[in-house]
Amino acid sequence: MLSLWKSMVALVLLCVAVSVHAANPIGIWITEKSETGASMAVEIFDCEGRLCGKAVDVFNAPNRDSVGIEIIKGMKKKSETLYKRGKIYAPDTKKWHTSKMILQSDDKLKVSGCVLGGVICRSQVWTRKKN
Repeated sequence: MLSLWKSMVALVLLCVAVSVHAANPIGIWITEKSETGASMAVEIFDCEGRLCGKAVDVFNAPNRDSVGIEIIKGMKKKSETLYKRGKIYAPDTKKWHTSKMILQSDDKLKVSGCVLGGVICRSQVWTRKKN
């Protein structure tokens, strides 16, 4: 009976460890392709307890002007999978928008930029870059 109990505790701890790992958006993400086929790699990192991100590469773009620019700033963790109250930069419009992110799985991140207090939003699902 004690062995069964230990096995159950180990299984629960393993599930918690996997859940915590899955709820971590820190890393490099590949954006969806634009209408022209361009996309970018965005590195998300901790910046004083919030999440920030910068463009680290571009793909199929006519220029590399976006590389190195800040794309995400001030994302605050609201739950294990939801980050809000941040800003996201849209290189195509050259404007900052209110933003939120939802970690859908370990390798899928829904990123939204909104205007008019969140009434109108544009979203993409980013894919975690594989090593």
